[in-house]
Amino acid sequence: MKAALTPSYCRRIGAGILLVALADFLFYGQPAGITVFLFGIVLAGAVVAMHPAALSDGRVWLRPLALFAALLPLIENVSPLSVLVAIVALAAFALSHAGRLRTGVARIAGQLCLFSIAAPFRFVRDFFRWRKVARRLGRRRIRLAAIAVWAMPLTLGAVFLALFGAANPIIEHWLSLIDLYALLERIEVGRLVFWLIVLAGVWAFLRPRLPRFLPRLLSGIKRVARAAPAARPARTAAEDIIFGKPAILRALIVFNALFAVQTALDAAYLWGGVALPDGLTYAAYAHRGAYPLVVTALLAAGFVLAALGPGSETSSDPLIRGLVYLWVAQNIALVVSSILRLDLYVGVYALTYLRIAAFIWMGLVAAGLALIVARIGLQKSGEWLLSANLLTLSATLYACSYINFAALIANYNVDHSYEMNGPGAHLDIPYTRSLGAAALPALDRFFDHQKKVFLADKRDPADAVTETRYRAERTNWRAWSFRDWRLLHYLDKRGPLVVPPGYQPDMPDL
Repeated sequence: MKAALTPSYCRRIGAGILLVALADFLFYGQPAGITVFLFGIVLAGAVVAMHPAALSDGRVWLRPLALFAALLPLIENVSPLSVLVAIVALAAFALSHAGRLRTGVARIAGQLCLFSIAAPFRFVRDFFRWRKVARRLGRRRIRLAAIAVWAMPLTLGAVFLALFGAANPIIEHWLSLIDLYALLERIEVGRLVFWLIVLAGVWAFLRPRLPRFLPRLLSGIKRVARAAPAARPARTAAEDIIFGKPAILRALIVFNALFAVQTALDAAYLWGGVALPDGLTYAAYAHRGAYPLVVTALLAAGFVLAALGPGSETSSDPLIRGLVYLWVAQNIALVVSSILRLDLYVGVYALTYLRIAAFIWMGLVAAGLALIVARIGLQKSGEWLLSANLLTLSATLYACSYINFAALIANYNVDHSYEMNGPGAHLDIPYTRSLGAAALPALDRFFDHQKKVFLADKRDPADAVTETRYRAERTNWRAWSFRDWRLLHYLDKRGPLVVPPGYQPDMPDL
């Protein structure tokens, strides 16, 4: 067993060094693009090479297919979200090939969290462990005396070499070609740090392990619990009064009544066309309630989970279950109302990254409430509810990794702007330009419309500067992505914007 450890470590170290060299070629001082996808594929191949026994599994082809699907967003565009999806998928892929991945979405999510905690320290820990194993196998450590014994030969050798250089013009010429200062300048501290970070990162995938302290802690707690089982304390009279079945029943009646009032007000003012009080606009009414209503829904979800636990007395009462279904339905209606409120506000003002995030968050809250109803109706466990929510979140993030939010925001704001005869306010051109080159097609449509209306080109040359910089950054093949390819195809078809000679943009770098 011990004899097999050293070849395993050597094989992983060799693969790690090759991956570091590849990362240096692809990433150091270079733009990120298709290279991230290529590196992920090579890293996955290295993981498979470290665990050849996993290839004997009859369903081994499912893992590469799932990993390839998770890496596809990197081809579309390299973003923090697509990189996060790829890292999570690679971690699950590595743990699966190592035979350490458990079953169940919630348990896998817990393992991935533990993996992310231990990953930065795995290489350092394994390095010291390898030294300990090497000593057990009888390998001699490099002692200080083994280094000091070379001091005299190297010193005298340098003296003789200097004398030969003074006596022989050819040797002197060879020595003059050695520029020690140039060699020292080529040693970049930043590059060395980059190598170490990459090595520590890929090592966690080449030798995937989970921290052992948590399983040991949990097993210790279980042993203590089995050795001295604590008697469940009896409920006091105060607890029965405050948190008992009658209190929960009355709380649900009160909550349903309050939520019905809020739902009726939304139906009347937002969708029924009832006039608002003086000084209050529909946009202000919609914006003011969008976020507090989501917090209300989250608190309601927490109450339902606490009050109707699996196997509890309240969960078996048909009246309470009916009131819970009604209340959760009203919560879902409030979340939908919050989404519509935010939509009204965005329609009047503009779309931003934060407002898109709010839309997504509200949708997830509504889905979570629906899953709570499903859990109560199907009598599922808390782990089932957690797994269902994790799957919903994962699917949402995966879908978002394909969406070009900058272009989405720019197109929406331009199409709904006052200048384009839309229902919104005037277009915030500086904010639209801050979205980067992805906003150029929308700005093209905006200024083309302005040119037709005013019969004059009012476009600022800042857009030409943005396009020029964007094209210059994409000349490197490493920066290629499918999204950039589509945008460059559009820009080539439209024709480049011209920067006037001597123009200095007043706006900051995009």
